[in-house]
Amino acid sequence: MIWNEEAALRPKHDISGLIAWVYRDEWRGPMQEVLSRHADQACLDAEVELADIKSLVGDHAVSTVWGASFEDLLATNMPDGRNLADEYLKRRGWKESASTREYIAGLRHSVMSLYEVSGLVPGESMLLRDLIRGGEPVRVMEKSGSQGLRQWDRIATRVIPLRDRSVISGTLMRLDHEASDILKNRLAKIARKRVRQTKREARGQDSGTDQQTPAVEFAADQSLSMAAFMFTNLWLSDELKAAQGNQFPELCNAEGDPIAFTKMHFPLKSSVTLDQVADALNTLPSLQQEDASFWNWLSDEGPHKKAPPKKQSTKSLVTRMEDGALVLGTISLQARRLTLEVNSEARAKRGRALLEQSVSGLVGPPLVEHLDLAELRKARGAEPISDPLSLSPEEKRDFIKRTLDAHYRQVIEEPIPALGNKSPRTLIKTPKGREMVAAWLKRVENHGEYKEPDDPLRSYDFTWLWRELGLEALRR
Repeated sequence: MIWNEEAALRPKHDISGLIAWVYRDEWRGPMQEVLSRHADQACLDAEVELADIKSLVGDHAVSTVWGASFEDLLATNMPDGRNLADEYLKRRGWKESASTREYIAGLRHSVMSLYEVSGLVPGESMLLRDLIRGGEPVRVMEKSGSQGLRQWDRIATRVIPLRDRSVISGTLMRLDHEASDILKNRLAKIARKRVRQTKREARGQDSGTDQQTPAVEFAADQSLSMAAFMFTNLWLSDELKAAQGNQFPELCNAEGDPIAFTKMHFPLKSSVTLDQVADALNTLPSLQQEDASFWNWLSDEGPHKKAPPKKQSTKSLVTRMEDGALVLGTISLQARRLTLEVNSEARAKRGRALLEQSVSGLVGPPLVEHLDLAELRKARGAEPISDPLSLSPEEKRDFIKRTLDAHYRQVIEEPIPALGNKSPRTLIKTPKGREMVAAWLKRVENHGEYKEPDDPLRSYDFTWLWRELGLEALRR
C-alpha cells in the first residue's frame, strides 16, 4: 500500500511534480519497500496493521511516515544505481525553478539526524544542534515548525543548506528525551562500527592520518544515511503507544476470558439454616473455608497452570493464594443469602453449576448482578476534580515558585539516578560532568515548556539554576 497524501510534505518549494513522479509504475515498488521499512517495526510492536495508522493516530502521523519514507527514497540509490531525485531532475528538472532544483538536490544529498532546538524565533527561525555528528548550532529558517516547538526540544529532520540560508525538509518528528537517548545509543554503535571499517579501508589504501579524518566524517554521514528508518519507527512507536494509552486496556482473567464482574445472590429457603448451607459447601473439595461465612473457590487444575497467550494490549486480572493456587471466585454466607462473586461470565456459569451440586435444595433461584466496566469508567471520568487549596492564580504561581526554588536547591545537592546517582554539585567539577548536568537541566526545562499555558510550571524561570551551577555558557 502507498498512501496518496497530497499534504505529506510541506516544503518551502513546490515539489508537487517530484511527489507525482514517485507514483509512476517504476517507483511504486521501491516506495512501498521504503515505507514498510519505516513503519513495520513500530506496527509490529503495537500489534497493528500499517493500514490502521490513520484511524489510530490521525492524518498527521500518516503524512509524517509517508514524508520520511519519501525523503529517504530521494536520498538512496537503488541496487541498480538509479535514484529518484537524479532521474526526476534529469528528465523534468527543466520545468522547475532554480530554487526548487536546488532544494531537490539538497534533499538528494541530505541525511536524517537528531537535533536539539534552541534560539527559537517563533514563526521565523531556530537554532539546531546536531546531537549525532556534533558541531556548532545552525540557524534554519522555518515558519510553521518553529511555532510548535519549545526550547531544548529534540527533533528528527533533515537540514538542507541552500545558497542564501539553511532550511529543514518537510518532515519533522519531535522525540522526547528518553526516546532520543535510545536512538543516540543505537546510532553510536552503528557509527563506531562504520568508523572502524572506514579506518581499515583507509589504512589499506596507504592513507596518511590527516587523510583519515574526512573518511571518518564520511562514515558518520553514511551511517545516518542508512538509519533513517530507525527515526521513523521510534517516533511512530511513541505515537502509537500514546494513542493506545488513551484507551482502556482489554482486561481478561487467567483463562483469557473477558472481565465481567458478576454477583449471584441465592436466597436461603425459609426452613433452611446458615449452618446447613455451610455444611453443604464444605462437601465441595474446590472450596476452601477461610472463616465461618467466607470461602475461596480454587481452581482444581493446580497452581502451575499456564495462562493462555494474550496480546500486549491486554491486561490480566489474576488472584492467587499464598501457595500459588488460582482463585476463581469467592462465596459468602450472611443475612440469609449465599453470594457467589466472580470476574467473568464463564466463571459465573461454572460457579452456579458447582453450587447446584450441593445447595440446590437449600436456596432459591439467584438474583444476578453485573458490573458494567464501561459505565464505571464513564462515571469515574465524570467526577469533578476539586481544588483543596482554593488559591488565586497569582497565589498558586507564587506558592509553586517558592516550592520549586526550595526543591531544586535541595535536588542539586543530592544524588540523581539520571546522573549516575551523583549530585549536580559534584558533577560540575569535571568537563564531562558539566555536560551531563547541562543535558539534565535542558530536559527539566523542556518538560515545563509543555505544561498548559495557565499552569504555573509553564512560566517557571530556570535561569537562576544555570547561574547557580555556573553552566550559563552551556545554555545554548
